Amino acid sequence: MTARIGLIGGRGYTGREILRLLSRRRDMELVLASSRELAGQKVQDTAPELDTGLRFESVDPGDIASRGLDGIILALPNGAGAPFVAETLAETVIVDLSADQRFSDDWVYGLPEIYGRDQLKGAKRIANPGCYATCGQLAIAPIREMVSGAVHVFGVSGYSGAGTTPSRKNDTKALKDNLMPYALTGHIHEREMAAHTGVDIHFTPHVASFFSGLVTTVHIPITGMMTAKGCLETYRAFYEGEPLIEVVEDIPEPAMISGRPGAMVGGVGLSGDGRHLTVVSVLDNLQKGAAVQAMQNLALALGLPE
Repeated sequence: MTARIGLIGGRGYTGREILRLLSRRRDMELVLASSRELAGQKVQDTAPELDTGLRFESVDPGDIASRGLDGIILALPNGAGAPFVAETLAETVIVDLSADQRFSDDWVYGLPEIYGRDQLKGAKRIANPGCYATCGQLAIAPIREMVSGAVHVFGVSGYSGAGTTPSRKNDTKALKDNLMPYALTGHIHEREMAAHTGVDIHFTPHVASFFSGLVTTVHIPITGMMTAKGCLETYRAFYEGEPLIEVVEDIPEPAMISGRPGAMVGGVGLSGDGRHLTVVSVLDNLQKGAAVQAMQNLALALGLPE
């Protein structure tokens, strides 16, 4: 089977990564690339590794149903994908990278290493988790049943996480020798982590001067007493057999994972009474934080190898 894939929103950093990943697959064929800003330009000009004569189009949502697509990746800003969802055939798989469907019971939340692959196999509507939400949940999930109070997540992302639209958060001059806190209350990834882990989350995001990569330092109060070695073994057992998740003893750093498809979890530390755990998780916000996860979800839904 060669699945016919459409990418809606190919201009941004994540769209670029999805094109690169699609170029490596022989069981998926990009047959539609939509971008109003790039309409008429060759897709290969954006993704040289994608050997295709395809050009970007400015696609009307009403045309989607006639394209014979097996799967669609929506890489659009929050709130922009609804017209495409409404016009897509029920049998076509949609993976939505925006936050629009992450709280919907009608969509599958696609973080396979935590919530399982069975629900993704054959799914038609998949909400791709946010980058911070993925990183934070990877740190919380193995110890979830022992959480005894509010979890504090301190996050720092590279400026590619702010997208391509100019702002202070992706202004390299403003970020030079700087660390920029933002959205100190009510960040959507805070609500996302809380909704899917079922625990109280306090999240503080920051943006730094590096391009891609993301780190969360997570403080977790736990019931009972554990040793650091016992905690580390709990994490290793939880992610055993997961090729994209590496559990390490030392503290992982964003530079260790930049450009790589997976995530690292480690640096496990315990308070003196053994009731407060600190753990660090890192991933590339454009890879496992967005494009790689979208490709995992799409492949699973289509019955193809991840």
